[in-house]
Amino acid sequence: MDTHSENRRKRLKFQAWHRGFKEIDLILGPFADERVDQMDDAELDQFEALLGMPDQDLYDWICERSQPPERLRSKVYEQIFDFSRRPRGI
Repeated sequence: MDTHSENRRKRLKFQAWHRGFKEIDLILGPFADERVDQMDDAELDQFEALLGMPDQDLYDWICERSQPPERLRSKVYEQIFDFSRRPRGI
């Protein structure tokens, strides 16, 4: 893995854990820890786009209070959605 790619992955993991909205941190942080290192560039782009969205919007989408825009209904969004429903110890 090149330095740019490694730095990008570290940055995305940090952003996932430090959003400032605890409920989203507890979903995106563990998801990033588990999946980011296996993502290809296209998936990293999708994850980065989701991280660029407001916390409340992300939370509403994951809780099915509303639907994300079509452009954000990506493979990574579906993985996050599925991950949020998996039982895990926190």
